[in-house]
Parts: sequence; structure tokens; C-alpha cells
Amino acid sequence: MGLTALVARKATDYRDPRSVASRIRKRRLAPLVRLIEGCRAKHGRVRILDLGGTEEYWGLLPDGVLDANDVEVTLVNVPGSRPPAAGGRFHFVEGDACDLSRFPDGAFDIVHSNSVIEHVGDWPRMVAFAREVRRLAPSYFVQTPNFWFPIEPHWMVPAFHWLPAPVRVQMFMRFDLGHARRTDTVGAAVLLVEHARLLDRRMFKFLFPDAQHITERVLGMSKSLVALRPGGV
Repeated sequence: MGLTALVARKATDYRDPRSVASRIRKRRLAPLVRLIEGCRAKHGRVRILDLGGTEEYWGLLPDGVLDANDVEVTLVNVPGSRPPAAGGRFHFVEGDACDLSRFPDGAFDIVHSNSVIEHVGDWPRMVAFAREVRRLAPSYFVQTPNFWFPIEPHWMVPAFHWLPAPVRVQMFMRFDLGHARRTDTVGAAVLLVEHARLLDRRMFKFLFPDAQHITERVLGMSKSLVALRPGGV
């Protein structure tokens, strides 16, 4: 196993509560818990739309939060994603998070998204994604990695995302990086390069102008960006 693969496995193993990623996420989710509790106090229940999420992710919340606040979560993910078990508080919808016209305005209490907007595609699709987030609920919680953090969060290579695209393509064709195996073709390498388009603070604020913006820091550096709109909760 290569060094970046080892680092990626250790740093991003959310099944291990002691992993770096699990500890960071639990700290990040504190404002979301307050949002849920405020919504429950106001409405008596909480309907969440989670764009690109999984049932496992919600296990990172403190024990009892979902039950105590009567939370129902609708997960929207791409075709082929593994749906949650039938029944219970989780519901699954296959769809494009940039076009959720199947749902009317304000269909949910909270829209949630964690590390998804950087994967939806080019800038027009990011704008569409943000428009759907803002349309579908009075409150939202959206997180994305910060472009200026020196460690690329998907491939665990320092400054990798700052390199020109052709250089990154060549690296994918030569090395195993993070969870990705070395590619055999230029086409496959380009797809990996385009897999994530990281945002900086100004871009993120443009997409979510009506939000409170929170900076998540690691070792004093801005690692992630969070847009939080309480929506009167």
C-alpha cells in the first residue's frame, strides 16, 4: 500500500470514531445539532433533505439526537448508490442534486450537504446546486473543503490541487494516489482530475450569500468552509 493510500485510509475512515476525519466531523456537526434542536422546538419535528449523503454519516451525531428531535431524513444520491434499509427514518431518492424540481419550494425544514458541491461538476452546476439548497428549505448546512488548505482532501497529496490539470493527469497515470489506483488511460485520469473542483471562500460566499459562514480550522489553517442559514429557527 502506497503512502497516500495509507494516509487516506487512516485519515478518512469514518467507521473509526478515533480517526482524524471522525473527530473533525463530530466537531463540525455541533452547529447542525443546534439547527436540528431549534427546528424541533419550533415545528415539533424535523424534515431533512441530505444531498449526496448516506445513512452511516448520521451516526456521527451524538447518540439520541435523531430520536429526541423526531428527525426524518431524505437522502438524495446518484443512481447506483446503496439505499438505506427499508423503513425507519431514512428515505432514499435517486436524482440529480442540481435539479430537484420534483420537490416544491420549502418542502423540507433543513437541507444538508457535506463535501458534495465540489463534486457536482462545473461552475454552472454548482450554481444550480446552491439554488436548489436555498430553495428547498428555510434552513441549510453546507460544507466543502477549502481550496487553500495545503493537503488535497481526496488524494492526500500536498498541493496536488494547485498543480496544472495536465500534471495531475500524468500523476494519476504514474502513481496510486489516496484511494485511487494508477490509471491505464488518459481518459480515466482526466475523470479523476475532474472528480473534484475545490472552492475558495469568495466563491463559496457567492453561492450562499444569505448564510452565516463558518471556517473550520486545523493547525490554525482553514481546512473547510461551512455555510449555515438558520432560517429563523
